[in-house]
Amino acid sequence: MARAIPLCGEMRYTAPKGPSSAIFSPLTIGNGSMTLSHRIVLAPLTRNRGLPLDPDAPPTNPNRTWYPDDLVATYYAQRTTLGGLLISEGLPPSIQCNGMPGVPGIFHEKQIAGWKEVVSAVHEKGGFIYAQLWNAGRAAIPQHTGGPTISASATPYSTDEMYAYPPPGTSTQVKYKDFPPEALSVEGIKKQIDDYVAAAKAAVEECGFDGVELHGGNGYLPEQFLSSNINVRTDEYGGSPEKRCKFVLEVMDALVQAVGEDKVAIRLTPFGLYNDARGMQRLETWGYLCKELKRKHKLSYVHFVEPRYEQVHSLDEKNKFLESWGMQNADLKFFRDIFGDTPFFSASGWSDKNIWGALEEGTYDALAIGRLFLSTPDIINRLKKGLPLNAYDRSRFYGPFPDRDVGYTDYPVYDDVEGSGGKLVNGST
Repeated sequence: MARAIPLCGEMRYTAPKGPSSAIFSPLTIGNGSMTLSHRIVLAPLTRNRGLPLDPDAPPTNPNRTWYPDDLVATYYAQRTTLGGLLISEGLPPSIQCNGMPGVPGIFHEKQIAGWKEVVSAVHEKGGFIYAQLWNAGRAAIPQHTGGPTISASATPYSTDEMYAYPPPGTSTQVKYKDFPPEALSVEGIKKQIDDYVAAAKAAVEECGFDGVELHGGNGYLPEQFLSSNINVRTDEYGGSPEKRCKFVLEVMDALVQAVGEDKVAIRLTPFGLYNDARGMQRLETWGYLCKELKRKHKLSYVHFVEPRYEQVHSLDEKNKFLESWGMQNADLKFFRDIFGDTPFFSASGWSDKNIWGALEEGTYDALAIGRLFLSTPDIINRLKKGLPLNAYDRSRFYGPFPDRDVGYTDYPVYDDVEGSGGKLVNGST
């Protein structure tokens, strides 16, 4: 039985490191169609570096469509290794899906052209890249989307959480709960599924992405259907763990039919709290979902966020939630056992200090790293050679910024750290 995952920072002193680690062994995904040369994956990272389609749009009718350009292609190419896998930032399938400014979607011809260049840059260096499909649902405001926000039910946020960006033409943030979503009708649900399908086809058939990953976590639309505190429907899409899974299962069925199950994956956060996801019956709901996914499809891989990781809560706060659910010893082995031989990715909290030995324990097949991969474009080489990683600049995570390259494509490789003034995680230059 695999030992529980250590918290970030715990060193695995007896585990093999460098080239002898399982991290540097090959892994087959895509039902045998793709072999990765190593098992460190670029996690999906929203960085809001897209360009506005209409840069001169007035605040009364602001730009709502963003596209990727050469800078975005450079960012992904910098982090590409031969046989390595990258997962893109979340790509909205429509304006209605987009939760933030600066995020390039995949529903406009200029977006599709831009993502095609990104994929080409990755493929030219021998890498692989999946497109993550992201529907924010109620985690948006109508001033940004241009229409009412949507969700499984018309359930407002229960907290005073603020939307990160002031509405266009203003300088004051607003609360999510002041803009409750509209409950999707059955016809509206079908429209969202159709948008996912169109995005998947555009990603694979037009842009050349190697596959698509449904963002099924972090309190976004799929998880809004899964969460009992948000989804209070009484029809076929709510009222029980099984019914709350129906939307996600239908999306996955449609994606598989559109591009093939060897090109479809999913990311899930069964223990997440982000975006006011406070649903109960966690194991019953996500357990049923995962059993059905495994029964129905041979997915390329599955991607889970660690139980104790949380974007807006401390470790102590998260542990209190887990204890209140009777899940103080929660780990991902329950879900690994369900998926069996499906390649199983773990994300959140991984670093050069705690990755060693994680794969050898058998629960995970690959580890997704985000912020340290952002700051360290040559992270694979450094892990292999035991070199320290670059420190990241948290203030540059989320644009839009006029100087888009800063904190995005200007992080140095190891040989250039001293000359560039870059900082390593240990504080040296």
